[in-house]
Amino acid sequence: MTRYTALPIDPTALKELRATDDAGRAMRPFTASGDASAGSPLRCCLRPVAEGERIALVSYAPLRRWADRTGATPGAYDEQGPVFIHAEDCGGYVPGDGYPFARPGALRTLRRYDARGHIAGGRLLEIPADDPTAGIDAALDEAFGHPEVVLVHVRAVEYGCLHFAVPRP
Repeated sequence: MTRYTALPIDPTALKELRATDDAGRAMRPFTASGDASAGSPLRCCLRPVAEGERIALVSYAPLRRWADRTGATPGAYDEQGPVFIHAEDCGGYVPGDGYPFARPGALRTLRRYDARGHIAGGRLLEIPADDPTAGIDAALDEAFGHPEVVLVHVRAVEYGCLHFAVPRP
């Protein structure tokens, strides 16, 4: 069981992204079929893309959307990047026993943000083979051990893309 809550993309944001993404482009759905998208992380339900699913690659600005809800002012720390989502409503994330995309040996960056939406540090994590959940919990304990940290983005090192967000409990 995880100590922290992994957040997928908010349902309201998903509805908007399925119309126009955060770069102003219309969604262009396609079917995953043995290409590079199969196995990629879906940010709507926090699981890998399965062969034959209707998905879309959209531009998403997670910090901007969080700032809109909280009144934060991230300024230059606002960024957008590509994420995969289901082209239609999928029912969302169903939490399991561990963290999403916690493949042993995978490299992750845990980027910390303060209440203004400014970067307040970060950490590289190699997900441990013996207990991936405990390894991520420990990295999040370290992040939230800094009182100014209110939000952590867990990102893939290889592509820099957001896997999920974790709010301060």
